[in-house]
Amino acid sequence: MKTFPFNALLGRMKYITRWALMRNGRPESLSEHTADTALIAHTLCLIAQNCTGTGAGIRPDTVATAALYHDAPEILTGDMPTPVKYKNEALRTAYKAVEAESARAMAGLLPPELQNTGVLYLTGTALTEPERKLLKAADRLSALIKCMEESQAGNREFEAAMAQQRRALEEMHCPEADYFMEHMLPCYTQNLDELTRGRF
Repeated sequence: MKTFPFNALLGRMKYITRWALMRNGRPESLSEHTADTALIAHTLCLIAQNCTGTGAGIRPDTVATAALYHDAPEILTGDMPTPVKYKNEALRTAYKAVEAESARAMAGLLPPELQNTGVLYLTGTALTEPERKLLKAADRLSALIKCMEESQAGNREFEAAMAQQRRALEEMHCPEADYFMEHMLPCYTQNLDELTRGRF
């Protein structure tokens, strides 16, 4: 009997720890980041469709699905720290090639009938350019939220990263990310009572 280990491999995202170069108050797994990114990406798509008026052709379900796979190659490569990954053009190009090869190798673990679709999601080529921008914004928002949580817990280790993520988001000039940061991001500093009081 032939078996296909693709989903079992995806299940290992919970063993990949992010922010390896930083002292973490609470470690974050790749699974957590992936779920957060997918939820935020879906919300950004809905904001585009209903709030900013830029959502023509945006497919929230497709973008959320792509977000679930956006870091899956890190199961094979590990989470390369951002300062290393983006240190120079040669490293950036080499890492992108490794990611692309890892994505193709992972797609090969699916049944043959599913491999073409798997590659589209693993490489992000299932998305249009506007959709890719929303996914990238969601990825950065997830990182910003992690930095905020660490900082709020008294961990100064993440202060520079928090400023860098906020600056990168502002430089994207993404109306949906701007809307999220104005109307939704402040809520991440609230406790459960503050989030729910008078709302249920």
